[in-house]
Amino acid sequence: MELVFKALADPTRRELLDELFRRDGQPLNALVERFDMSRIGVAKHLRLLEEAGLVVTKRRGREKLHYLNPVPIRLVHDRWVSKFTEGWTAGLVDLKEELEHTMEKVFEIYIRTTPERLWEAITDPNIRAKYNFGAGVRSDWTPGSSFTMAHPNGLDLLGEGENLEVEPPRRLVQSMRALWGPEVIAEGTSRVTWEIEPVGDSCRLTVTHDQLREGANDQLFGGWPMILSGLKTWLETGELLTTPGSMMYQEERAPGSSR
Repeated sequence: MELVFKALADPTRRELLDELFRRDGQPLNALVERFDMSRIGVAKHLRLLEEAGLVVTKRRGREKLHYLNPVPIRLVHDRWVSKFTEGWTAGLVDLKEELEHTMEKVFEIYIRTTPERLWEAITDPNIRAKYNFGAGVRSDWTPGSSFTMAHPNGLDLLGEGENLEVEPPRRLVQSMRALWGPEVIAEGTSRVTWEIEPVGDSCRLTVTHDQLREGANDQLFGGWPMILSGLKTWLETGELLTTPGSMMYQEERAPGSSR
């Protein structure tokens, strides 16, 4: 968190994050054009943002694209902000605003755990429900198989899709169709890629949500920072995240059931 606070303390780096918020996945040349600064200067600021985990890069041919990673900001919010504020202020740091030119979203987080335990937390429906707004994901986890996502107390499916690549405990690629409301149903099918890389006594988890139409409804990807924050909290402490958004659906019950 010290690296995050240090990175956010500089106004130029905050402007770079604002620019990536407006248009994600930009190469260095495009970002340099928006600042009265040398290419080396912009690259230095981006490197510091990468070291803090606030920016993630991916290669596309010869270009290196830069993506805003809101997960560290969510972690700061969960640790320092949420306990002092009401639930509506979470909207200040999550992705609940209309995003333009959105085709691909990349999220990265470091979790002190093993690849095998992290894989289990992603694929076990009971564990998944602990940090995924109460919804578990069920499948036999073989390539080409289907999966469904549902709240244990709900009657309707919240999502479904196909497991395109299954390589435990390192990589999982899934097509995903959200079903929790007419707005997201209209968006059709997108793709989610989970990549696990061991780093010392921890794992780097990168979640890429792509094949989204330009201007896609942000309900499809806006919850990822909170989901990944909850996953980290549970694996490292065994406790559930108690921010208002995380608990939003935890106590829902099917019609006619008792609380």
